[in-house]
Amino acid sequence: MIVSHRHKFIFVAVPKTGTHSVRQALREQLGPDDIEQVGLFVNKRFPFAELAKIQHGHLSLEQIRPFLGEQAFAEFFKFAFVRNPFDRFVSYCAFMTRDGDAFQREPRQVMRHILFTVRPLHHVLFRPQHELVVDDAGKLLADAVGRVEDMQDSYDRICARIGIPSAALAQVNSSRRGGYRDYYDQQLIDGVSELYRRDLELFDYRF
Repeated sequence: MIVSHRHKFIFVAVPKTGTHSVRQALREQLGPDDIEQVGLFVNKRFPFAELAKIQHGHLSLEQIRPFLGEQAFAEFFKFAFVRNPFDRFVSYCAFMTRDGDAFQREPRQVMRHILFTVRPLHHVLFRPQHELVVDDAGKLLADAVGRVEDMQDSYDRICARIGIPSAALAQVNSSRRGGYRDYYDQQLIDGVSELYRRDLELFDYRF
């Protein structure tokens, strides 16, 4: 997450949505009083002890809200990027098993094991995306939600809203693999649909 007092924005880093590319671009525009929390490639913490002890930068808007105050929170432009949950789940499985070759050999078996047996709902990379951008009642708090599928265009529009120059987004921490549909059978489609149902509805995605 990045909070910019200079440009009055909050960037919510939803996991597995190209957040490192966006961070790199946004850092060029940050002022001395702007703050960031991140734990990969760069290690930075917010100046709030409760949040600083969390070992990653994938914080929700509800988590940062009390530390900014209601007036600033309302005034700041809040944005995030999201990704088709079916594609994102494949990316998650490949990432979590990157130290071996199990995913390359038996991707569906790995995906079923993670989805139905391990089911790590506590893991921030596995959590539904909407949880980072809604309030406790499920209302969307973000002012803009870009999409990974048209990331550069989304980023350009967001920069225009914030009033900062855009930049070409670099590819950071990306992996190469086939199209996500090739990894699914009906059991996996149904399982991911059930787990990420609210993401699919709120962000208008489908298989």
